[in-house]
Amino acid sequence: MTAAPRPAAARTTYLGQNQYGKAENRVVRVTRDGATHRIKDLNVSVALSGDMDEVHYSGSNASVLPTDTTKNTVFAFAKEHGIDSAEDFGLRLARHFVTSQPQIHRARIRVEEYAWQRIGDTGHSFARTGQETRTTEVTVDGQGVQVISGLKDLVVLNTTDSEFWGYAKDRYTTLKEAYDRILATEVTARWRFGWTGDEAAVPDWEDSYAQARRHLLEAFADTYSLSLQQTLYAMGTRVIEGQPGIDEIRLSLPNKHHFLVDLEPFGLENDNEVYIAADRPYGLIEGTVLRDGAQPRIPVTD
Repeated sequence: MTAAPRPAAARTTYLGQNQYGKAENRVVRVTRDGATHRIKDLNVSVALSGDMDEVHYSGSNASVLPTDTTKNTVFAFAKEHGIDSAEDFGLRLARHFVTSQPQIHRARIRVEEYAWQRIGDTGHSFARTGQETRTTEVTVDGQGVQVISGLKDLVVLNTTDSEFWGYAKDRYTTLKEAYDRILATEVTARWRFGWTGDEAAVPDWEDSYAQARRHLLEAFADTYSLSLQQTLYAMGTRVIEGQPGIDEIRLSLPNKHHFLVDLEPFGLENDNEVYIAADRPYGLIEGTVLRDGAQPRIPVTD
């Protein structure tokens, strides 16, 4: 037997921020242009919020659009509208949920995109590149549109042009200063566009991603690094200065440590040639770079 809900006057708690939706909808869209095909491979997560108090307080589902419906919408939109870019697809979905359901005031769509490259000249054969995952997060609410794009799992390494010395020391410090070391990291980057929904000035999402990725890689390669923090700031600055439409970028750079192996017991000299790659524990360097005058809006956690 289900207990009756407590009257509002008797409540000693209240409902705070909440959302619901269908997470990780894997959708693969094949566009066939004669014998030449294109693939968009996405992992789409939908989160909706709005007038949802009653479903929490009393169990009334009158305002709840089923999560199964949000899943179906993802696949139907892939067919009806195609997928030009992760950002465009996310915007279509978010606007649909906010404008078609009066009880939904905010829709957040998160997308991961997995890249494929062509094999040979068949036009229909592909291999997963596996280098990094492209990401985007689109939020539509009563205050406008926010698009945060990015990437994760992009592993980069410099075999030289990196030092680390002159740091603070205490009784627990055992790390030796390094004047020529390997610098490696696995880049997670999220960048926020200044664009707020003006249909006359929609960014070129595909080109913007390619350019931001290029700036990250070039800055990593070009920077003679005295610390991973310095490299982080150089990478973020290169993106902001090279992409006028981006106002903010947040970077998370784990230090993928490579330690020289002691070969002296074997009578061998190790002149920065043989390393052991340690996966954990690792230093984690995170930071945000903003365009002058911009306010930080990318959440640290969510």
